[in-house]
Amino acid sequence: MAYIDYYKILGIDKNASADDIKKAYRKLARKYHPDLNPNDKEANKKFQQINEANEVLSDPANRKKYDQYGENWQHAEQFEKAQQQQNSRAHAGNFQEREFSGDFGNEEFSDFFQSMFGGSESRGRSRNVKFRGEDYQAELHLSLASAYNMHQQMLTVNAKNIRITIPAGVENGQVIKLKGYGGPGINGGPAGDLYITFILADDAKFKRSGNDLYTTVDLDLYTALLGGELTIDSLSGKLKLKVQPETQNGTKIRLKGKGFPIYKKEGEFGDLYITYSIKIPVNLTEKQKELFRELSKMK
Repeated sequence: MAYIDYYKILGIDKNASADDIKKAYRKLARKYHPDLNPNDKEANKKFQQINEANEVLSDPANRKKYDQYGENWQHAEQFEKAQQQQNSRAHAGNFQEREFSGDFGNEEFSDFFQSMFGGSESRGRSRNVKFRGEDYQAELHLSLASAYNMHQQMLTVNAKNIRITIPAGVENGQVIKLKGYGGPGINGGPAGDLYITFILADDAKFKRSGNDLYTTVDLDLYTALLGGELTIDSLSGKLKLKVQPETQNGTKIRLKGKGFPIYKKEGEFGDLYITYSIKIPVNLTEKQKELFRELSKMK
């Protein structure tokens, strides 16, 4: 994986505070968000880099490793362990090798990395340590309607296009793992994994709670009084409702099995809860007003 300067990506310096990092990330994430830049591959790539930079620099432990080891920060523990082993052997007289102390400079670390892990010979014997590639993190933004159905979608990670099948019923914040789709291994080691976090946008009509859906449906006064049939939109298509006479404003009904699909349980759904909101007629004619006056006298 090519080296990326996370500080440069966020437009901050190395002395930036945690608050500076948060502000820079939010500003850039809004600017390059896929919803605001549809079909813009460069903006999408930039958005991925911004998220990657924020994930590293917003974590104090990871930021410390990144500041010390740069692009190889994910392998910091392995490097330090190998360094300790090398220094121990040097003190024991097994071989002469200069000792390292304090922070590594970029050039020093590169030399150390090559000598310890790059397969160079030491006393005529090749050393070749394999390391697993780094894990990648990505976000995939979905509408509630798209999460309702199983579908395929293209995701761009580290300039590579990956087509994934998204099961119906994924939840906001849910994370799935794609094994082997992370960074390449070092010295023939296995590739890392790709972790995808689903971000579901709020829907204008439906509110989701677990596998249940909630919505408010307008009901005209005459149907509320006399009863009748009403056709409404749902995520699965049109639904016909039978309205009981004298339905009160705020009445709630439940449609069993008409809610959100249950993740990885084919054919199983939550429920749909409907709240009726009765609308008072406006712009009445004189005849209509007279009829209501007559009705009011009959109370």
